[in-house]
Amino acid sequence: TADRRAILPRLAAGEPGLVVGTHALIQEDVRFAKLGLAVIDEQHRFGVMQRAELSKRGEGQGVPDVLLMTATPIPRTLALSVYGDLDLSYIDELPPGRKPVSTQVYGMAQRKRAYELVRKEVAAGRQAYIVYPLIEESEASDLRDATSAAAELANEVFPDLRIALVHGRIPSAEREQLMRAFKAGEYDILVATTVIEVGIDVPNASVIVIEHAERFGLAQLHQLRGRVGRGSDAAYCLLVADWAQSAEAKERLRV
Repeated sequence: TADRRAILPRLAAGEPGLVVGTHALIQEDVRFAKLGLAVIDEQHRFGVMQRAELSKRGEGQGVPDVLLMTATPIPRTLALSVYGDLDLSYIDELPPGRKPVSTQVYGMAQRKRAYELVRKEVAAGRQAYIVYPLIEESEASDLRDATSAAAELANEVFPDLRIALVHGRIPSAEREQLMRAFKAGEYDILVATTVIEVGIDVPNASVIVIEHAERFGLAQLHQLRGRVGRGSDAAYCLLVADWAQSAEAKERLRV
């Protein structure tokens, strides 16, 4: 708070030429001397009103230029690209050396096939993620959860492999330590919730298994799939789903 209090008058005076921040930059008490350009990365995480707030920051000096960046196809973003008064730039190619991720959908009874591919990739020296929608078992739901699944995987399915568990209730410092250890190759499989959805870059991870994939939105599935295929190896996204859920869920998985 003290640091923030010291920075605000500097922003209003135009002292820093570049300001990097979170949603905190669009709070009411933040004023810029002359905002010329606003770059919004991961713009799908900003609401309509939040983006509108940025254009107000240029009051008195005209509306600032705005560059919206995203790789996530949520409906609002797609609508902006069609109906918004925007100049569009497409980056429609992968970075050099990367291959497209192969996405496959399995029914619940085919989970063993997904595990076989995980074992094959780990045997080849690569790593895997297995993602669950819940942290712990819930009486209100019959969904598989990360905590009990991690124990089952370690004891019964992959007893010979090194498995770590991360989720949102683990203190952030401990979570960061686990992620660093996974990136360093100290674990073969990372069992997780959607806490790994963004900002995780492990080039050696080549397969991600998403359990109860019918429960995730299109943007979430897209982001989770983006955790693999970050190196030069072929990568796989395996969606394990309950087909009986709904026609809408089935269509989403087909997409």
